[in-house]
Amino acid sequence: MSYGKKILRWRCKPVSAPVFRLPSIVNLTMPRLLPTVRCFTSLALGMGLFMASSFGCSWVLAQSDLQQPTAPKSVDGDATIRAPHGNSEIVITTTNRLAGAIHSVTWDGMEFIDSADHGRQLQSAASFDCAKPGPFWAEAFNPTEAGSRLDGAGNRSTSQLLSIEAHGNALKTRTQLAFWLAPHENSFGRPALNATKLSNHLLEKHVCIGFQNLPNVIQYDVQFSVPENETHHFAQFEALTGYMPYHFNQFWILKPDAISLERLSDGPGEQAFPVVFSNETKTHAMGVFSPDQPSTGFESAGYGRFRFLQEQVVKWNCTFRVRKSENIKTGDYRFAVFVAIGSLQQVQDALLQLRAATR
Repeated sequence: MSYGKKILRWRCKPVSAPVFRLPSIVNLTMPRLLPTVRCFTSLALGMGLFMASSFGCSWVLAQSDLQQPTAPKSVDGDATIRAPHGNSEIVITTTNRLAGAIHSVTWDGMEFIDSADHGRQLQSAASFDCAKPGPFWAEAFNPTEAGSRLDGAGNRSTSQLLSIEAHGNALKTRTQLAFWLAPHENSFGRPALNATKLSNHLLEKHVCIGFQNLPNVIQYDVQFSVPENETHHFAQFEALTGYMPYHFNQFWILKPDAISLERLSDGPGEQAFPVVFSNETKTHAMGVFSPDQPSTGFESAGYGRFRFLQEQVVKWNCTFRVRKSENIKTGDYRFAVFVAIGSLQQVQDALLQLRAATR
């Protein structure tokens, strides 16, 4: 099934560039930050951040134990794609250490991702409630693309990269996601609900630098696959998050029908409009937009911003939610996300064109 309302099918336009990486395909904190930094998985609404807990789900864990898959053959996750923008190139790098998650995005001599441990990347994750009543704590059952909390600053990931393709300006990966918490770990006193380190959840991403006539836009299509043997009433899909260096300390939003960006407060938390982070001189910026926003029943949320003073990092996210009185559907949930890179003016212009093209 497809959850997104305006899915833009994979149609990456190749650029005239040599193949930089073509790995073989198999089967088509701390030193991390304090746990609070991973608040992307929390239900953050309006100007405040709401975090809650959830317990139980032992019968789901037993099923997960019985069906834990065998680890696949090793796939090399080191890859690079690139495409020109202005007088420079946008270069995206994945690493084996992060199971093919994106470690680096550079343009015009600037690094846009503050990659550390296995949580601070350009990556995707999801959280589920295990169909238990009461407050929801996102990290308790939290499949995560890059790996687990215990992976720390190590050179391996608990997530399993199943396949990767990288040609010119296009990247495709398929990953079996690790749970963020290992069994018997806890997050702020809330225990992990998973009994295994590796989940049965799959993530497939298609990434293309350049969209239509916008060379500075990264098309980022993600598909989460929820296993049939799990039962949940609430799902939270962080389709994409970006942890950025602290000098991207200016927050902006693009409101409906506005023709220019407006300042955004620190929050922290989510609100309804696309967000942009820039440096003080406005020479470098990154923004996110999705035609699939907002999620039904969560119209005041979807785009988050977070500033972490102690850890000297900032974070944005694009998050979707599904809540059902009965069980949510298992299977595939797909979301289309666009990331714009360039000067603040270039990012603003790109978001305006994306908004117009997807209405």
